[in-house]
Amino acid sequence: MTNQELIAQYGPREAMEYDVVIVGAGPAGLATAIRLKQLAAAKGAEVSVVVLEKGSEPGAHILSGAVMDPRGLNELLPNWKELGAPLNQPVTSDDILFLNETGSTRTPDFLVPECFHNEGNYVISLGAVTKWLGEQAEGLGVEIFPGFTAAEVVYGEDGAVRGVATGNLGVGKDGQPHDGFQLGMELHGKYTVFAEGARGHLGKQLIARFKLDAGRDPQTYAIGIKELWEVPADKAQPGKVVHTAGWPLTDDSFGGGFLYHLEGNKVTLGYVLGLDYQNPWMSPFEEMQRWKTHPAIRAHIEGGKRIGYGARAINNGGLQALPKLVFAGGCLVGCDAGTLNASRIKGSHAAIKTGMLAAEAAFDALQSGRAQDELSAYPVAFAQSWLHAELERTKNFKLWFKKGKLIGNLMTGIEQWLLPKLGVKVPPWTLHGTKPDHLALRPAAEMPKIDYPKPDNKLTFDRLSSVFVSNTNHEENQPAHLTLKDSGVPVAINLAQYAGPESRYCPAGVYEFVKNADNSDRLQINAQNCVHCKTCDIKDPTQNIVWVTPEGGGGPNYAGM
Repeated sequence: MTNQELIAQYGPREAMEYDVVIVGAGPAGLATAIRLKQLAAAKGAEVSVVVLEKGSEPGAHILSGAVMDPRGLNELLPNWKELGAPLNQPVTSDDILFLNETGSTRTPDFLVPECFHNEGNYVISLGAVTKWLGEQAEGLGVEIFPGFTAAEVVYGEDGAVRGVATGNLGVGKDGQPHDGFQLGMELHGKYTVFAEGARGHLGKQLIARFKLDAGRDPQTYAIGIKELWEVPADKAQPGKVVHTAGWPLTDDSFGGGFLYHLEGNKVTLGYVLGLDYQNPWMSPFEEMQRWKTHPAIRAHIEGGKRIGYGARAINNGGLQALPKLVFAGGCLVGCDAGTLNASRIKGSHAAIKTGMLAAEAAFDALQSGRAQDELSAYPVAFAQSWLHAELERTKNFKLWFKKGKLIGNLMTGIEQWLLPKLGVKVPPWTLHGTKPDHLALRPAAEMPKIDYPKPDNKLTFDRLSSVFVSNTNHEENQPAHLTLKDSGVPVAINLAQYAGPESRYCPAGVYEFVKNADNSDRLQINAQNCVHCKTCDIKDPTQNIVWVTPEGGGGPNYAGM
């Protein structure tokens, strides 16, 4: 049964009314909620705020490196140390390494570009910080509904966003309701803030509906694949930060590794690969596993134990790819808009700042008696903010690397090292991208196959054992949340022309091509494995795969990530 048929039979849906509805309990959404409540308390006003979170709790689906710039948090909650924020490990040293197959070269400190400096930053678990932010929000009176997916945008008769509807519960794989069926409910707001993270399911729809990307560059993305390790005490170097470029990539693909030492003998490490790579034989997961075997990386974790795994797409298109931030009835914040600073590999400070700016615009509008119009003050304030200035300084970072590694490294040095020393904060030139990531793949026959080594199950692992340590789970008897516009396309086009890239770009083993009884091929979708990284929604060359929301609470349950 379709959603409309279910509503016709079991409806109408119940509705709850709020001043502000926020989709996503990540740093951006929670900062929005906290700032709204702070402003209301200061003015003696009442503002009702609800946050929907598809994970089992705030932080369950959050994945980031992470080295955190506390600037946004300093503004949101200046007394965060007294409040017990889990920013416990300051950065103590920075290494930038250029790797070849067997060795590495460290960049001298005096040549390190401005964007890679981490003085005053903290090595954190962003999941832990997000959980703590959720506690602060609830303490201020924010309602948080974990385990509830915002599955649908609700529009008013005038076309403005009126709120969202949660997904139905208790629908079987066959699309039919079963025992325990529960119709989703609507949450209406005078304003609705979308904070779903990169390639947000509803944000993507809003950008298309309101043409928010008109006149902007196409957004581009990378996939970040991360592991958490517990290492022997003699290998622990709390606060050490390592970034790498070069090997194992042998072409001009955009990518690099990160390795951060947390407190408590923990090391978080991972690999970021731009989703504009050309070779369909490439596997981001296998590149990450191979990268760990390099002597410069192995030395940090050998003898330790892997205790966590996850993957998430990140946006890195920069300022030129930011969509219009507002539309009638709501706005986009954080990575739903694309405000991550790719050159710094940091987005949480940006997410918090955009959430605060959106909250301030929404609060003023509510105080004026407005509802469901454009919060035009938000993009104006963003354009005048330190965040906009920061993104402007690094606006060309990813785009230079599209011209090759040599040019990318050279121009990053010029823009982020030389120009600041000359007193030039913003590069006087602006590059533009023209091609979305899914158009980058070349036919498999034109590209070299890549032979990846088998895992040793000590340092390197396979996908399924990795998914196991991500604590991923979905209710089995539900419609697949990974859908195909045309079921014939994967075999007729993706397999025939690109050797079935979805079987390699997915870091969770969701997609595999199997043989039918008549020896013909078909694509099997193991939706149970999905870690919600959104890579398939971005990289599928035919844009035939559409990621939709599963039942609330499903997906990974990251611990310490």
